[in-house]
Amino acid sequence: MYNDALTQKILESQGTLKPADLKAALADAQAKKARLEDVVLEQMPEETFYRAAAEYFKAPFVDLKGVQVRKDILDLIPEPIAATHQIIAFDKGAEVMKVATLDPNDLQTVEFLQRKTGLRLEMHLTTPSALREILKQYKRSLKAEFEDIAKGGETGVTSGDDDQKKLRELAQDLPVVRIVESLLEHAVFEGASDIHIEPTEQDLAVRYRVDGILRNVMTLPKNAQAGIMARIKVLSNLKLDEHRLPQDGRMKISGPGYKYSVRVSTLPVMDGEKIVMRLLSETAQALTLEQLGFNPVHLELVKRNILKPHGIIFVTGPTGSGKTTTLYSILSIRNT
Repeated sequence: MYNDALTQKILESQGTLKPADLKAALADAQAKKARLEDVVLEQMPEETFYRAAAEYFKAPFVDLKGVQVRKDILDLIPEPIAATHQIIAFDKGAEVMKVATLDPNDLQTVEFLQRKTGLRLEMHLTTPSALREILKQYKRSLKAEFEDIAKGGETGVTSGDDDQKKLRELAQDLPVVRIVESLLEHAVFEGASDIHIEPTEQDLAVRYRVDGILRNVMTLPKNAQAGIMARIKVLSNLKLDEHRLPQDGRMKISGPGYKYSVRVSTLPVMDGEKIVMRLLSETAQALTLEQLGFNPVHLELVKRNILKPHGIIFVTGPTGSGKTTTLYSILSIRNT
């Protein structure tokens, strides 16, 4: 969030780090080609640093961890603005709106919001993790959203209607489009690496893989199956009328603050076709090996071996365990 010069001023003015520790952190950041703020946050609690930042900016600090903001207050700032400018409303009076942000000096956004709401803004500083949690509150549960979509119209036809023309028309049906958009959007905000959509005899099971663990999200009615499958196939350029052979495709999704490449695989199963979508962020920065949490002995071993002119390193583990993340961390070190 803060550039290195501002981070250094905050630490120096508040005496948060001893001069020797600050000097070491600066050298460490330079060696890792990382932001000073990221290096500092490895050495101290997040709240300690942002409380120091609040004192530097002469703004009150607010701890929003676990706080549930009323929806009418949250909606005073539209979600795209809240996500892009990292600013949320958490309380409101007759003439004052209390907002939490990471940058109280963003005067342009402050002036815009004051004009839009007609309220005076009272700026507070909070932590990035607390801000992320509040931003998730914009997203209602997937189940509630689906129920609203389903009320708006029929969700499709049965999986027996596999005529290509009918399927293509079904893929453009508004309720089906909104269901698939909601499935993808909620997966992004839940931090999922995979979406599994699997038909059973009675319904359609939807699961997200979060932190390596497949979690049941919800079940959709059986009559939504054909439309959802057709919509995903259209988006990923797969054959609509192919149901007996596996297929692979890809698509891209984007929104405020995120951009993802999605790999799509279909597989025939007993009750239709199973779809697995792998979400790969195109905006995430590669982590350093230190941030990945290697044991110090293993970290030294890896660092020594990746600098050798030839050889091979095997990175193994189940889906979501961090294989690709580790690969890109090593590549960023070798990319000189």
